Amino acid sequence: MSTPASPASNPRVGFVSLGCPKALVDSERILTQLRVEGYDIVQTYDDADVVVVNTCGFIDSAVAESLDAIGEAMAENGKVIVTGCLGKREEVIREAHPGVLSISGPQDYASVMGAVHTALPPKHDPFIDLVPRRAAEDDIGVKLTPHHYAYLKISEGCNHRCSFCIIPSMRGDLASRPVDDVLREAERLVRGGVRELLVISQDTSAYGVDLRYAEREWRGKAYQTRMKALCEGLSELGVWTRLHYVYPYPHVDDIIPLMARRNAEGVPALLPYLDIPFQHASPRVLKLMKRPGAVDKTLERIQRWRATCPDITIRSTFIVGFPGETDAEFEELLDFLDEAQLDRVGAFAYSPVEGAKANDLPDPVDEDVKQERLARFMERQAEISTAKLEAKVGSVQRCIVDAIDGELAIARSMADAPEIDGLVQVQDGRDAGLRPGEFVDVRIMGSDEHDLYGEVEYNGA
Repeated sequence: MSTPASPASNPRVGFVSLGCPKALVDSERILTQLRVEGYDIVQTYDDADVVVVNTCGFIDSAVAESLDAIGEAMAENGKVIVTGCLGKREEVIREAHPGVLSISGPQDYASVMGAVHTALPPKHDPFIDLVPRRAAEDDIGVKLTPHHYAYLKISEGCNHRCSFCIIPSMRGDLASRPVDDVLREAERLVRGGVRELLVISQDTSAYGVDLRYAEREWRGKAYQTRMKALCEGLSELGVWTRLHYVYPYPHVDDIIPLMARRNAEGVPALLPYLDIPFQHASPRVLKLMKRPGAVDKTLERIQRWRATCPDITIRSTFIVGFPGETDAEFEELLDFLDEAQLDRVGAFAYSPVEGAKANDLPDPVDEDVKQERLARFMERQAEISTAKLEAKVGSVQRCIVDAIDGELAIARSMADAPEIDGLVQVQDGRDAGLRPGEFVDVRIMGSDEHDLYGEVEYNGA
């Protein structure tokens, strides 16, 4: 939950936000509108007049977590409004919790606000109700992330129909925001103190295709609504910009030179970091997934990216135990890991998701086999990660401080996205007077499978 209550006479809303960063941005927008309309956002069920639960529904465990959260809110408060991805499956929610006040899907802000108005009308003030409410130019709204970084959502939905995914049925087809709209929001965030922008969408590489790459103006210059032009605009802001959910289209190659470029202060035009979900390495399995299957070209491209930008970090996610995956195809995946030497990797054992076409594929993999393959996959990647981090010992890494924990400063390097990657523990962080949101050069003294350890590098300045 977000901000402390102000006057007790204002209507009070509790808020529970679940799911991915894209859902978190939805929560921020709803909370911002609630605040604009005079609602207080409170921290406990007892203080709330009504509770909004923003759900996730992508995989079975997320559905269970969402239903549990709704049940807890019903038990503790009783007045519950449900929104988010699971809201697209109203019958599932109604069967478990028939007493919820309202159910709506993701991005349906109007329905959420309408349900809040019905359950808890906004406070009437005859002196200001006729005055149009508008945010200040630099108002960045309610943020659920720390002050120094923010998610920047550039589009909704997805045009792909991957056989394991039901996101398009929940969030619809690709709907890009005009580039000037995105750049203005980024500019407001930076003016408000944000020092790292995390670009998110369902398919960042496809940005603008639905708008035919329409040209818009920002700061007196024309930009196309497409990924490269957006990155060029964001590079003008002088902060870290990190790309997530990049689909491996050929034009991704065009942004790598931006990652190699530095401004006068040494800030990269675009963080040398790609979050690009390859999902598998077997051409046949990728075809079953309805994903691109040119694995040899993928390895060639990774080599070209590293030749252009040697310090690029590549993170990816994979699915093991996909229906029909053979022992030989799993070995192909392990061989790909050895050859690609990816920096950060996550993996999941395939789990049937209601509505996904992959559920109808023949030859499902036995659950014990899935788990055995997952363990082998993660063990192989742990060896790669350990070696890559060990190679950084003795180097100096530019980091951003996230928190102070006792004597330590908990920071992240350019290679580390919040929540999903590793950390840099700065051993003398408190003594050095570091604060969250500051950049600091750290001399790396040690490493393990996931994290780095170091001390502040003093340059005599």
